[in-house]
Amino acid sequence: VGKRMFDLFHDADAARTHEVHPELLRHTREAGRRIEMGSMKRGAGRRRQPGPPRPDIVERLDSEGLLPAILFIFSRAACDAAVQQCLQAGLRLTSPDDRVEIRQIVERRLGNIPSEDLHALGYWDWLDGLERGLAAHHAGMLPAFKEVVEELFVRGLVKAVFATETLALGINMPARCVVLEKLVKFNGEAHVDLTPGEYTQLTGRAGRRGIDIEGHAVVVWSPEVDPRHVAGLASTRTYPLRSSFRPSYNMAVNLVGSVGAAASRELLESSFAQFQADRSVVGLARQVQRNNETLSIYDTELACDHGDFAEYFAIRVKIGEREKSLARISQQARRAEVTSSLEQLKTGDVIRIPGGRRAGLAVILDPGVGPFGEPRPVVLTEDRWAGRISGGEFATPVSALGRLRVPRHFNHRAPAERRDLAASLRNLDLAREKGGRRRASGTGEDKELVALRKALRAHPCHACNEREDHARWAERRHRLAKDTEALRDKVANRTNSLSRTFDRICELLTERGYLGKDGAVTPPGRMLGRLWTEADLLVAECLRTGVWEGLQPHELASAASVVLYEARRESDEQASIPRGPVATAVDATWRIYDELAADERRLGLAQTREPDVGFVWPMYRWAKGEPLAKVLASGHQLDGDMPAGDFVRWARQVIDLLGQVADTPGASAALKENARAAMDAINRGVLAYSSVS
Repeated sequence: VGKRMFDLFHDADAARTHEVHPELLRHTREAGRRIEMGSMKRGAGRRRQPGPPRPDIVERLDSEGLLPAILFIFSRAACDAAVQQCLQAGLRLTSPDDRVEIRQIVERRLGNIPSEDLHALGYWDWLDGLERGLAAHHAGMLPAFKEVVEELFVRGLVKAVFATETLALGINMPARCVVLEKLVKFNGEAHVDLTPGEYTQLTGRAGRRGIDIEGHAVVVWSPEVDPRHVAGLASTRTYPLRSSFRPSYNMAVNLVGSVGAAASRELLESSFAQFQADRSVVGLARQVQRNNETLSIYDTELACDHGDFAEYFAIRVKIGEREKSLARISQQARRAEVTSSLEQLKTGDVIRIPGGRRAGLAVILDPGVGPFGEPRPVVLTEDRWAGRISGGEFATPVSALGRLRVPRHFNHRAPAERRDLAASLRNLDLAREKGGRRRASGTGEDKELVALRKALRAHPCHACNEREDHARWAERRHRLAKDTEALRDKVANRTNSLSRTFDRICELLTERGYLGKDGAVTPPGRMLGRLWTEADLLVAECLRTGVWEGLQPHELASAASVVLYEARRESDEQASIPRGPVATAVDATWRIYDELAADERRLGLAQTREPDVGFVWPMYRWAKGEPLAKVLASGHQLDGDMPAGDFVRWARQVIDLLGQVADTPGASAALKENARAAMDAINRGVLAYSSVS
């Protein structure tokens, strides 16, 4: 807390009863009040208060004899920033002899990596941190760099490692102390609290066998951290075991081929996953019963002397649904018009962005029209901003206001070139206001809506003085009834859910020829059974339809990456892809995916993940033999370089898939040969080092 450290429990008895140290509670209350009073004086309201500086935390751990330590920070960028903060603060945790040994180990481990690749990876800054006893450790780092950090930490040469939670999984790096900067992490969708199991997994790194008598876990306090909550996390010793098992296409053909459909169904029904699903139904059924009792109470409260208020409220609900439907139809029509107008734009067209931070004139640098997806032009605005825009920024169709010559080899990343072209844009003599008007939605003329409103006014309950009170009870009943119906659906879906899912998978596989009408596995099914990837059926369809036939090795590697790669977070930016055979193959993959996704929706199956083109250019350039720096720079459209660790991980997955293609019985001899050639082209440089280290 601040610059002081407190024990969570004052003795062993308090730990058994979860009684937090009284001095810790008093100190956190006082610190919280001081922060709140300071915020009130500044008139800033409640804002997140930063914890103590990271260099101060490391220095305090050093003075307390708690190094080596792992400091968990749930962000790659924050881990790298923490090392830089410590370097800028002049922190040094190593002796001259340590630094000599560190450099010798690094040079021995990384001597085979070309110097130009090391330069692209930020090698010298990384080495500077190591020689001071500081390092980051996260999935964005080159695997070879992470392995060096792990070796130096185990040897006691690196004293403080700033790491993401991936370090806590399957890596032998015990420390004397573990520090948790926050008790909240981003799980890919939202910021969520650490579970007791995750807390134990992270803090379990504290304490080195044969060296330390005990390990220490330190939680950095902030107003959002309640010591009693930390006590609950630290004291939990039993954790629920949840099954993540679900049938897949590959599993289905292999099970049917081994034991037949009937025995496969029985096997799934006796699985742990089905046991958990069936057991959860009991709690859901109880909740349905409680909801039904509450619905009866609501029925009493909304009773009206003028007539059937449930009938009256049903008309109100229909009116609301119809208004939303008409608004949605109108919005879709406008969006289609905007998309169509964007598709007509050409390089050099001048348009007006109607609102937002980029409002004003803009010139089209790249129309951004590809073989799939909506157009996302790259533009340059009057204030020299260059980037992609989407149809969502326009309420009405876009029209060209004029033309501006764009130099043939214009580089929108060069500030001087952006400045000159933006000046030319500002000097154009164009009307400042131009564009279509937003059309009325037309909901007032809809015949169905007019009839519903007429029926509402004619209903006896419309004249009730307590109409809105009844409506509030009816709204509560309506929401609860919807929730109850959803619970009933869950109960029905979870009972024998795995076997039903298996039957639907077999139905889809039969429709597509992977299983015969008699339930036997066909030759395409045997091919599918040899494909071990999340998008197994999509890959099998690409092989069956010849999507990857005729591609050169580097083209095959890049085209195959779209069924594997998954961006770390969603982005409005759509990566570009090489034109020609690669674009044709990617377009065909999307068409197959759309057909497959439609079948999955029809049968109520979990949908295969969408293809992602974000790794196409890096894979294309790497397989062609281009240098690592250029490859990493092509990993994101306008958002910096791709992390080296991500590149190596996804490239390895491409190699694995190509190896499966080379061994599958359903691929042609030419495709198998190209797959092996692509594997050889990828497995070079940092990839070749990573595969043998």
